[in-house]
Amino acid sequence: MCGIIGVSGEGSVVPRLIDSLKRLEYRGYDSAGVAALVDGRIERRRAKGKIRELETVLADDPIKATVGIGHTRWATHGAPTTANAHPHKAGRVSLVHNGIIENFAELKAELQATGRTFESQTDTEVVAHLIDAALETGLDPLTAFKSVLDRLTGAYALAVLIEGEDELILGARRGSPLVVGWGEGEMYLGSDALAVGPFTQSISYLEEGDYVALNRSGARMFDVTGAAVERPVVKVSASSALVEKGEYRHFMEKEIHEQPDSVQHTLSAYLDLVTGKAKVQPVDFAAVDRIQIIACGTAFYAGQIGKYAFEKIAGLPCDVEIASEFRYRSPALTRGTLAVAVSQSGETADTLAGLTWCKREGLKTAAVVNVHSSSMAREAETLWPTHAGPEIGVASTKAFTAQVAALLSLAVAAGVARGRIDGQTEGELVKALFEAPRLIAEALAMDADIRAVAQDLAKASDVLFLGRGAMFPLAMEGALKLKEISYIHAEGYAAGELKHGPIALVDEETPIIALAPLDEVFEKTASNLQEVAARGGPVVMIAPRAAPDPHGAGIARVDAPDCHPLIAPLVYAVPVQLLAYYTAVHKGTDVDQPRNLAKSVTVE
Repeated sequence: MCGIIGVSGEGSVVPRLIDSLKRLEYRGYDSAGVAALVDGRIERRRAKGKIRELETVLADDPIKATVGIGHTRWATHGAPTTANAHPHKAGRVSLVHNGIIENFAELKAELQATGRTFESQTDTEVVAHLIDAALETGLDPLTAFKSVLDRLTGAYALAVLIEGEDELILGARRGSPLVVGWGEGEMYLGSDALAVGPFTQSISYLEEGDYVALNRSGARMFDVTGAAVERPVVKVSASSALVEKGEYRHFMEKEIHEQPDSVQHTLSAYLDLVTGKAKVQPVDFAAVDRIQIIACGTAFYAGQIGKYAFEKIAGLPCDVEIASEFRYRSPALTRGTLAVAVSQSGETADTLAGLTWCKREGLKTAAVVNVHSSSMAREAETLWPTHAGPEIGVASTKAFTAQVAALLSLAVAAGVARGRIDGQTEGELVKALFEAPRLIAEALAMDADIRAVAQDLAKASDVLFLGRGAMFPLAMEGALKLKEISYIHAEGYAAGELKHGPIALVDEETPIIALAPLDEVFEKTASNLQEVAARGGPVVMIAPRAAPDPHGAGIARVDAPDCHPLIAPLVYAVPVQLLAYYTAVHKGTDVDQPRNLAKSVTVE
């Protein structure tokens, strides 16, 4: 959840960058830095740790400038050191970056082959070198920038300074948010409305693939094709920007779109893309006989997805139980069991009580939570944090995918610790997981197709969600989302279970949503869908373009991004969330505060 701020103005810029960065501390970070243009040259100051450490550096070695960029970094590639802190610099270029450049290794090798040297372990420095190399060929800054953007694979938000371009700041976004702030004789670039909040209430939200060139007098914006565009200017309250919906109609919609960022930051806490390794965990998985996951609601389904991964990758038996049932059935657990509580708030009463019971029984305990100072975080011996950031909507979205991202990463770490996967497989799985933010951003582009399906779904009284493997718990999560915010009755089933009873529910008035990534059970899922369609059930299959069409009438398709089976639950979570969201909007229900529900259930 790194923070970005850029200012092109007339007054002293560095104190203002620091003020903005302090407002972004809630996003979490482990280093900070600024860069500014001083008489046509770029000067940088960076520090490991909190912003106060950066202020100490600036007190000893100040910068006087009117144009600059700043950043708070949450370590992804490389340790949290000063050398790895942003801004990064190469030749004439300095920049800050949120996100992950997936193809940085091959780009770095290419640059090293031309004689370029690197001072950090980050993926970000590669982008600075690429832009500098493009400038050396004689390209103007904007053309050089666009040529580099076209080569990047991954999710990113960028802010760039170039020596000799005294008022210019370049910015771009793909899968990670970026806003332009409009002032009087000044312009701003930020990772969110809160970043530019101290300076202006007039904001333009860059759209996916946009890039921008701004100076103190204005901004020129371009879409992914390079065509000049204009983005609406909206008013945002500076004091409440943190909990503003911004360009979105509801918090839930905003939080769905924040998932490339929140998943990336959670993955980065557990995996290292530079080495292709899972980070060593405080729990010795080799000494664990069984995992017992305890959770409620959406977290319960995240735990079930984790179960598939722990058993398949690590060969580690895993049970998942609804916390409200767990304590009252006298569960038989052995001392080799690791009890894992999963919760967004870390305060869910049933889950907390189950965790406390396990600890009292002498089990090792851990907690996967989003609020790191919560009761569960303090109660458990091991804290496995998620990094979703504040989630306002009652129906969980980004907290769910952050939980799944953490559990999948931990399953890889367990597989290594237990000797079930070798270094090559570990590297392949780590690479696949780091592809998730980009593919989630691609899944967000399914918006129009999902909206069309939702219009028909809003007319239904009952809906069935189907999936196999890890798509089965995601089908149940999709059904829960629809129930929560649209008040339509929905159920999630394992697709192969249909013929054992639920197929009796199928008729022309009961829509079926099928989650069908191209995995080892795709053909079986397709066969199950043919059975449904043959009985008159209207089927919508969400599947990648590469997947073949099931034979038979009555099966509509919505194309989803192709992805590694491990990350399919992360990618396919987006369309099921959007489906629930647009169905609720069409019905006119209260999306963010559905009836009878609370964000955190703190009583049994």
